[in-house]
Amino acid sequence: MAEKEKKRVKKSENAIQRYVRETTGELRKVSWPTWPEARRLTWLVLLVMVFVGMFLALVDYLSHGLMNLVLGL
Repeated sequence: MAEKEKKRVKKSENAIQRYVRETTGELRKVSWPTWPEARRLTWLVLLVMVFVGMFLALVDYLSHGLMNLVLGL
């Protein structure tokens, strides 16, 4: 009989409440970076984005030129 009451209590908790409770519990387990680490990693990501953007622009430019050469445009 006690097991049915426990199940009934768990069912009364809706999905949103369970999601918030579980998410909060998981976020407490996260090893958060310090502010200096976060700034350094942010700059690293921005730098990589710029280099990848420049690389893709170069590939686009070269492939455009190659296609013009092949098609005779």
